[in-house]
Amino acid sequence: MEISAKTRLAGVIGHPVGHSLSPRMHNAAFTADGVDWAYVAMDVRPEDLPEAVRGLSALGFAGFNVTMPHKEKVIPLLDTVEDSARIAGAVNTVVAREGALHGTNTDGSGFVEACAESGVVFAGKRVLMLGAGGAAAAVAASVVEEGVGELVIANRTRDRAEELRNKLSGLGAKAGLRVRTLDDLEKEAEKAEVIINTTYLGMEGQEDVPLSAKVLGPGKAVCDAVYLRGAETRLIGRAREGGARTVSGERMLLYQGVQAQRAWTGREPNVKAMSYALLG
Repeated sequence: MEISAKTRLAGVIGHPVGHSLSPRMHNAAFTADGVDWAYVAMDVRPEDLPEAVRGLSALGFAGFNVTMPHKEKVIPLLDTVEDSARIAGAVNTVVAREGALHGTNTDGSGFVEACAESGVVFAGKRVLMLGAGGAAAAVAASVVEEGVGELVIANRTRDRAEELRNKLSGLGAKAGLRVRTLDDLEKEAEKAEVIINTTYLGMEGQEDVPLSAKVLGPGKAVCDAVYLRGAETRLIGRAREGGARTVSGERMLLYQGVQAQRAWTGREPNVKAMSYALLG
């Protein structure tokens, strides 16, 4: 891939950022389609964030991703921020348009697109979501926008779940919104048509998701927003063995990038090339 003065640029800022798989994923799509774009990783120290954001705008970047520790701090530096990002309290994608910087969070919408790929839809459905952190907030906002029938937010601390419910209500959510703790979720899971995990429960060194195999069987969809590279989480493995439809967190990781590239370029990304580069 030859880079010239005509090459359109996008990238990711974070600190550190050397571990990011985004350059591999985006550049694979650009190369596969033969378009004159390039994506670069840029290590930006927290104290340099304001200058870096202004510099990227001045240099004519079409947009950029934002990763830790800048996802929250970048918000006041942008001209506009979408509701999904405000609810999540984090921006992961910035689009430069007509001299202004627009922030969004593609985690939730990427999750919804990943689910749609596997035939999981949310309109009118009863959904149980585990977690109420930033990832959960982004996912919840997108699920509500899809017209979910009922959303139960289950979290270790009830206050955090209620805070998220109030944010969603402030958006004019028409869905039934309920909260509860992680204790005794079996009855909620039995009633739910879709179960979403946004917590690190079930990951190495963490206690398991408090749901038994008997509530993860046929007729259910089980979707994980977290992932183990090269392996499936215990929740996804248990649900798959039980006959439930499953969506792994790896697909959410892919589609949040797909949506970012779509927003920058105005064209449909090469999902196959991105998937191969990311998940290989």
